[in-house]
Amino acid sequence: MEDDDSIADPLIAGLARDGFSVRRARTAAEAAAAEPPEFVLLDLGLPDADGADVCRALRARTEVPIIVITARGDEIDRVVLLELGADDYLVKPFGFRELVARIRAVSRRAVPRSERATPLRVGGLEIDRRTRRAQIDDRDLGLTVKEFELLAYLASEPGTVHTRQAILESVWDTHWYGPTKTLDVHVAALRRKLGDPRWIETVRGVGFRFVAPA
Repeated sequence: MEDDDSIADPLIAGLARDGFSVRRARTAAEAAAAEPPEFVLLDLGLPDADGADVCRALRARTEVPIIVITARGDEIDRVVLLELGADDYLVKPFGFRELVARIRAVSRRAVPRSERATPLRVGGLEIDRRTRRAQIDDRDLGLTVKEFELLAYLASEPGTVHTRQAILESVWDTHWYGPTKTLDVHVAALRRKLGDPRWIETVRGVGFRFVAPA
């Protein structure tokens, strides 16, 4: 989604040369009326809606990867975007090759449809990637976007120790260099909603491990 021809036209031409099939939406309304894409590049400066609201709405109804293109370089703006469900972001001006690399990296991390179709079950916990819902013994956990993604990431490999940096790069941002406090906040929230802190073990000095309580 991009309303500026001087930005959109060279991007479309370059992505087409790299083998991507591109459809452009100049406004949020055009995007809402279009067929669901496999990938979204979202510029925040849309003429008819705030890009952050569009990102939130997209994530509420689809799991397609979203890369946000923004002129806002402050850390708080980037954190808000990632919390709203964006998979990655690029701050203007950016290089075309970096954009393509980010698209391919985010696409590699996306969960295949075949895997999303089957709910993940660990003990009494069920995680449904299609509906983005998690339940314990039929009790909905009411997770936020990032809480769900963090839980799904950890639970996909029970018993495996994931480093803090690997979690941040996989769940939040491929180029996360900021403080890791946000991870601790989300782990604490997950433990509270799961009802038992033993679901997520802290491996001191390394990261976290997901284990179903005995």
